Amino acid sequence: MGEFDLIRRYFQRPAAAGVEVGVGDDCAVLLPTPGACWLVSSDMLVEGRHFLSTVDAARLGHKALAVNLSDLAACGATPRGFTLALALPRADEDWLAGFARGLLALADAHDCPLIGGDTTQGPLNICITVFGEAPPGQALLRSGARVGDDIWVSGRLGDARLALEVFRGTAALAGDGFEAVRAAMECPTPRVALGQALRGIATSALDVSDGLLGDLGHILAASGVGACINADALPRSAVLAAQPLALQRECGLAGGDDYELVFTAPPGAALPDVGIALTRIGRIEAEPGLRVVDGGGEPVVHGLRSFDHFAS
Repeated sequence: MGEFDLIRRYFQRPAAAGVEVGVGDDCAVLLPTPGACWLVSSDMLVEGRHFLSTVDAARLGHKALAVNLSDLAACGATPRGFTLALALPRADEDWLAGFARGLLALADAHDCPLIGGDTTQGPLNICITVFGEAPPGQALLRSGARVGDDIWVSGRLGDARLALEVFRGTAALAGDGFEAVRAAMECPTPRVALGQALRGIATSALDVSDGLLGDLGHILAASGVGACINADALPRSAVLAAQPLALQRECGLAGGDDYELVFTAPPGAALPDVGIALTRIGRIEAEPGLRVVDGGGEPVVHGLRSFDHFAS
């Protein structure tokens, strides 16, 4: 199977609404919504760095797009399309069928068509660029947090990191519990609807991809503020809550791969109900830095840090 046969068989589809020219030409041609702003983000997944070689191909296809849609969610954007650059060691038809199935099912769920990209032979590497839209001046950014704002997080934190620790052999888990946290790691849910509903309400937002401490730190740096968060308030699953407290905190504070939204909003703000649990975990303060306390207000000494590709 040649390169162009591969593209036609697994990735070429009829042009979707808002796409004048999609896969199959030198460039895609999109029809932007009049007056809307474009939001663009890219993420790369490298085998052995971002995912295990044993991951199911359909789940990998899902996750490859999910992590990019999560960036659009963090900015309150409506997905419009994406490109895929894919390096493959070989053209394995069973793997390609599964990967395309997981990728395109999530794309269809968010009306986000594949509009182009590239394929080549090489070590397994997946790079996706997503395109989204938002009304002018309404995109959620990292730089708007204000002193006194509450800090919120969606869903639950830490399950993906717990699954990774099981794979590493540093935590023991089996049966349904392991399958639940493994699904969180391999098949995350981008909070696209929540991000859109937070436009005009949240003062800042970001998706938790490298760990809460580091990602919230990006908001603090961009906004020129500090914060205090309650480690015992972090939302966690029953599976994670059954683990030793030190492991719970490591997974929740520095785990990464959660793809939940952390956002700030004024006290008393009417938060949207889109069927996702929202938990208040702290408050923005004037004093620089990020302080972590327990449920009793006592400082938590942790020594944890979020993931960094060139420091981890």
